[in-house]
Amino acid sequence: MDAPACAVGRLHPGGPWVGFAPTLDDGYALVVGTDNGTARDAACVDDVVALALAYFEDDLAEPPEELAATHADIGALVRHAAEGATTMAAHAALMLAVDAIDDGLGADAVIERLSVASPAGADPGGHLSRRAAELLEG
Repeated sequence: MDAPACAVGRLHPGGPWVGFAPTLDDGYALVVGTDNGTARDAACVDDVVALALAYFEDDLAEPPEELAATHADIGALVRHAAEGATTMAAHAALMLAVDAIDDGLGADAVIERLSVASPAGADPGGHLSRRAAELLEG
């Protein structure tokens, strides 16, 4: 049975939504939802950072209200990503982002910290759109 998903936003108004859900192996899945159901795949650190950036940048259309992720949901997601970070620099940046989220700092402060852990020149909306297309095609 799939765990309930939290939605970060829609890729475009009325379009598919992207979000995440905990998995049985203590990880997270990237989830894409449409009117026909959901598609899931294991979320990598880049997926998690893109989801968190998209949440705080507020670039995506509003998610379905009943599935909308909260600050606490995003904090737990980023904390998990920090645990799986492959470099000390990424781990440190993600833990600073967790602290900023937990302390209720403004979106700009959180984005600044998350951006350090994001691949250079990353576009969270573009990354999530590509991953959503992969999941919906597969």
